[in-house]
Amino acid sequence: MNLGLSGRRAAVAAASSGLGYAAARTLAAEGVRVAICGRDRDRLTLAARKLGEGAHPVVADVSTPEGATAFVREAQDALGGVDILVTNAGGPPPGGFAATPLDAYQSAIDLNLMSTVAMCKAAVPAMQERGWGRVVAITSITVRQPIPTLILSNTARAGATGFLKTLALEVAKDGVTVNSLLPGFHATERLRTLRGGDWEQVASEIPAGIVGDPGDFGAFVAFLCSEQARFVTGSAIPVDGGEYAGLL
Repeated sequence: MNLGLSGRRAAVAAASSGLGYAAARTLAAEGVRVAICGRDRDRLTLAARKLGEGAHPVVADVSTPEGATAFVREAQDALGGVDILVTNAGGPPPGGFAATPLDAYQSAIDLNLMSTVAMCKAAVPAMQERGWGRVVAITSITVRQPIPTLILSNTARAGATGFLKTLALEVAKDGVTVNSLLPGFHATERLRTLRGGDWEQVASEIPAGIVGDPGDFGAFVAFLCSEQARFVTGSAIPVDGGEYAGLL
């Protein structure tokens, strides 16, 4: 299927590895010019080289609104504009209610909520002016089904989901779609950190019986950015092998 993306320009946050990199790789394969960001210059440069000619690495820390805004601004300068924004950030430290201090919440909110707000503030107005744009946020299945040991992520990402849904309603008439993907367990370094890399044990907890492939996730991001997905907006879609157990 031709997704109609060739020649578009994308800013993909936190994309030196994991699901962000998978999204950037699929978009690049569809002919999209991509700018990616990360904090580690060497790791980021290697990722950009693997993505191919035209990929632009931006050393940026999206854990602050200032860093998130700076990433989008540099991507716009490097690419001549941004048609597609993929928001993404690492997860805050694990912990439950009793073990999590009050002052930990603000940094989590900056990382997983305010970074998304800042990137959208920097990118979406120009999309509205052009009459075409795509925002895809990578959040977490914890938005729908909170994990008790990830209270910071549960809280901050739920706030981001509310923001994204509200934004989607406001900009739909301008040809801009806004959706979020809620990944379950995928074979990434984040999951290795949380679960120790025992993929067989993790797979046993997933109805599909397998751990998610980041490449498949990246393909879903690309579809939401496509011309064919122009009627999909305001959605928060689980990509989790059936892990989410609710009806709605």
